[in-house]
Amino acid sequence: MTSTQYALGQRYIGAGAEQGEIVLRQVPGNALGAYLNGATIQVYGNAQDATGDTMNDGTIVVHGSCGDATGYAMRGGSIYMEQDAGYRCGIHMKEYEEKKPVIVIGGRCGSFLGEYQAGGLLVVLGIGWEDRCPVGNFCGTGMHGGRIYLRTEHLPPDLPAQVVVRDAGEEDLRLLEPLLENFCAYFGREKSSLLASHYFVLTPNTKNPYKQLYVNN
Repeated sequence: MTSTQYALGQRYIGAGAEQGEIVLRQVPGNALGAYLNGATIQVYGNAQDATGDTMNDGTIVVHGSCGDATGYAMRGGSIYMEQDAGYRCGIHMKEYEEKKPVIVIGGRCGSFLGEYQAGGLLVVLGIGWEDRCPVGNFCGTGMHGGRIYLRTEHLPPDLPAQVVVRDAGEEDLRLLEPLLENFCAYFGREKSSLLASHYFVLTPNTKNPYKQLYVNN
């Protein structure tokens, strides 16, 4: 069942929804799809802050940009946005057993991407930003799980000591391919050119210097 809502600025649309599809043709308010648990939300425009806050399952597709803290404490499901994300996207993302949340950003995002990330996948495609790094400062601060994929030739600035960065390999591209396929299906892009691009992979340092943010050792 699909419901179409014209809900400019309304908060908590789709909160906890378990089934069906919600289609929005205006800009919703904060916490769109909070605690989403299986439903699909399509936004034909931009979304504001805290989209997908603590969502557990389902899909949110934004044909535009998202505000700050997209996917805050996200535990499962997927968020795809055609354009940009604000600050602190993916903060406190986590995963458990078969639950592995995914956020795919078509454009760029602000500072503190993946802050305190404990699991899941963050993918920044940087479409239209190929001449510079598509993320802001302090990417991966406090990261202790999951992965961040950046489609770029430019290393992000201010990477913290607890993050290891490397070039993506064949296994990474196999993992990315279905996500890129979904992105291209939603937004009418060409997968082959995205898949052929260079990606950096950010993962936590196994020596776990993350604790050094809080203790003197």
